[in-house]
Amino acid sequence: MTIDIKDICEKDKKNVLHPFTHLKDFATGQLGDPVIIETGRGIKIQDAFGNQLIDGFAGMYCVNVGYGRTEVAEAISRQAYRLAYYHSYAAHTTDELAILSDRLVKMAPGKMSKVFYGMSGSDANETQAKLVWYYNNLRGKPKKKKIISRDRGYHGCSVVSGSMTGMSFYHAEMDLPLPLVARTGAPHHYWGAEQGETEFEFSSRRAAELDELIEKLGAENVGAFIAEPVLGTGGITPPPEGYWKAVQEVLKRHDVLLIADEVVTGFGRTGSMFGSQHYGIEPDLITVAKGLTSAYFPLSAAIVGEKIYHVFEEGSERVGPFSHGYTYSGHPIGAATANAVLDIVEREDLPSNAKEVGGYFQGRLKETFAQLPIVGEVRGVGLMGAIEFVSSRDRKERFDPALKVGARVSKAARDRGLIARPMPHGDILGFAPPLIVTKSDVDEIVAIAEAAVRAVMDELVRSGTKI
Repeated sequence: MTIDIKDICEKDKKNVLHPFTHLKDFATGQLGDPVIIETGRGIKIQDAFGNQLIDGFAGMYCVNVGYGRTEVAEAISRQAYRLAYYHSYAAHTTDELAILSDRLVKMAPGKMSKVFYGMSGSDANETQAKLVWYYNNLRGKPKKKKIISRDRGYHGCSVVSGSMTGMSFYHAEMDLPLPLVARTGAPHHYWGAEQGETEFEFSSRRAAELDELIEKLGAENVGAFIAEPVLGTGGITPPPEGYWKAVQEVLKRHDVLLIADEVVTGFGRTGSMFGSQHYGIEPDLITVAKGLTSAYFPLSAAIVGEKIYHVFEEGSERVGPFSHGYTYSGHPIGAATANAVLDIVEREDLPSNAKEVGGYFQGRLKETFAQLPIVGEVRGVGLMGAIEFVSSRDRKERFDPALKVGARVSKAARDRGLIARPMPHGDILGFAPPLIVTKSDVDEIVAIAEAAVRAVMDELVRSGTKI
């Protein structure tokens, strides 16, 4: 198919409201034309000019099985021809939905019971908040509604999920966060630890701070704690030693539910099927999206634990039907897509590939970047990785934000054929390639990233910036 590039660019500029885009700069042309992505195959995408890029971020952490999987496209086509849509209200279902739900309950960590479906991680976390409130209302604890999240945690950008997200730029001018959300500290040892504090000691302090916050709010007012097994958008930061064990002890002591936001970590990215399994987390509720369909179709899910669903079922005798749902909850095409994707995940054992190739990836990142003068920390787990840039390694000092070091490195990488994401809350370059990536792919990714970092280092030196 041949497209008129100029026409598409004009139509886009005139009509599309792009997320996370500087609107004035885009409208006046300072950002240039929109990038038209036309095709994808494996770990690469291609734009309308024929330029190929290694997608070192799997779209938005989501294209886990890679681009161009014909078996997924065929599953979508078969379902669309057979039954493109029917709702799941009032006990209606489809075979693909029932099969998928059985599959998710069995594969999920903890004691899970039921699955509720949406279209994005944001709406799934919105659902989780309502489930927490519903649960506590039904068991006679109507004040137990506050939800605690973490600084730099990411849980979506709708109203409640956006409030749970611990990043101020999601809140500014949007009348968020809502007061029902409280915040505790980020589990990032590099920036958060006190002088000489070990990872274990830091984790104990973070858990103690959470305990103090719950006591201050009143345990009778706190319904849930929501957290990603590994901080994603907040900097791709694995938890420090002992963190999850200490945190879960606090939550159990105060009868506070644990929502594991597995939107990024679910279905293999850490090297385990779920991040919760990787870190010994026993969640009450689990949020999944992204890798559930490898982004071939919008689908999310809130997986509900046994103890919570039991309260729902018993309470229905008193309050009637479960009054929550979307037009597209349990969409047949979404369910068929998810089943096809999970077939690939299991058949090709992508969690094991993420563990093996991910281990190689983490090693290559550390040996290539850890000793560079502008690198403060190299971190990651499985096929998630980050390089954090600092102006002084010895003093742990950040660069002047005006230098935009992380964004410059990201652009330099893109100019050389690699998409690696500049992360917020610092000068950070993030990686999350498709789970089908190979060791030779990793070598190419690291080589391009190194060339980009060294190019920016040279620019900084030439401009007189001390490094």
